[in-house]
Amino acid sequence: MPLSDLQPYEHNPRHGSNAEYQRIKASIRSQGLDQPLVVTQRPGDKHYVPLVGGNTRLKVLQELYQETRDERFGTVNCVYRPWTDESHVLLAHLRENELRGNLIFIDKALAVLDLKAILESESRERQITLRRLAKIMTHRGLSISHGMISRMVYAAERLLPLIPLALNAGLGRPQVQKIHALENAFLELWQRHALGSETECAETFSALCQRYDSPDWNLQLLRNALENELAEAADVSLHSIRLRLDDLLSGRGYSQVVVEPLVSVPDPEPEFEPAPQNAVCEREPAGGATPDLGEPGAVSEPGAECGPTPSKSKIKTRNELDSLRLRAFTLAVRVAEHYGLAELIVQLPEQGLGFMLTDIPPPELRDTLDPSMLAEVSCLWWQLAACAELTAAPPQHVIPYLAPDSMLHAAVSQRDYDALYQHVWTLDPGQWGSQLWHPLSGTDWRDLLELMSTYRTIHDTADRTGIAVWSDKEVCDVHQQGL
Repeated sequence: MPLSDLQPYEHNPRHGSNAEYQRIKASIRSQGLDQPLVVTQRPGDKHYVPLVGGNTRLKVLQELYQETRDERFGTVNCVYRPWTDESHVLLAHLRENELRGNLIFIDKALAVLDLKAILESESRERQITLRRLAKIMTHRGLSISHGMISRMVYAAERLLPLIPLALNAGLGRPQVQKIHALENAFLELWQRHALGSETECAETFSALCQRYDSPDWNLQLLRNALENELAEAADVSLHSIRLRLDDLLSGRGYSQVVVEPLVSVPDPEPEFEPAPQNAVCEREPAGGATPDLGEPGAVSEPGAECGPTPSKSKIKTRNELDSLRLRAFTLAVRVAEHYGLAELIVQLPEQGLGFMLTDIPPPELRDTLDPSMLAEVSCLWWQLAACAELTAAPPQHVIPYLAPDSMLHAAVSQRDYDALYQHVWTLDPGQWGSQLWHPLSGTDWRDLLELMSTYRTIHDTADRTGIAVWSDKEVCDVHQQGL
């Protein structure tokens, strides 16, 4: 038939150019069309359209005829097939492209949505579900899963307006699936931190997607931007956001450590009421010397007016130390929680500095974190270890709190701290400012400073009163409780 009686199929799944176009054109120019076109014709229409592929070959013939006016390109050998319905033709084109495997994901997705609309117009079903669509396509010879169609709809309806350059450059199903999972995780964290409505979240995600649209799409750039947006809006550490995203994307779900609110600790009070100026104590020791009322050994006799008895003072000081320990534990967990280390902290209510680290950071962090983030986690772990006196306290006071089969337990019990340095990245202390203090969020920095201040207050209080920070009695209690 004359080339003028043919026109491309309007619902051709391929929207972009065929990568093989120039090769096909060179072949037809030199050898002609090696296979006839399979065509059909809508009832009442003057033109024929390709039925099983052939749109690229038809375009090549039209272009060669325009260039050469050679009649061997102006007359086309065709095989005619009677018209059935629009969905049959579109499915035939989809099957042909599926067999060739050269249709990009977004073109295939748009074609499937076209097919859905055509099927709805041809049937009595006003709304065909995606699951029903998958069954129809499979029954007609093109097997496709419901999950795959869902990803196609997401790509066509959600992503195409945002990243057309990336999709039309060939962004595939695996990347689309990762973007979808990333958006869901972003929404989860957005809502967890109460940063606004779901619409505001979607608008933020859309704006960042559009910012990084490129034929050379890089998912990591988008993820970094989303992490920074969440960390800044929620005023939490960037590493905390990254760990939460990792949890959500890996299917582990959102994990959060709940800690008690910080307890307000008053400034330490003197153990004894100071005597008024120029007042003379009614009791004097032998030799006429006045005792130092701040010393633990100073004892008041019954009826003396020099202050309360030491036993009451000791009780008061122990209560004060326990409050400080609770504060240290709470601060430590709050900082550690943002870095995925909270599960390594156990409370010591009446012992030491109020908490202890039970193990080193999880080994998988070394495989999943980039060097800068691994350095930040490692530095923070060492800061917490210092505030807990992990390697400074006598080992017998620390070992009961360590995980029995852990490398940390072996290192402390054998006092082999070189092994510990090999398993926990130990940076040059001169880099701690740039690797930890600067990257910390404002909230985490204040909590870390307060933790170090509480550490000093615990020791100052213990030194002033003669009460041991690490008590042998408490260690015995720990062993008896099997902790």
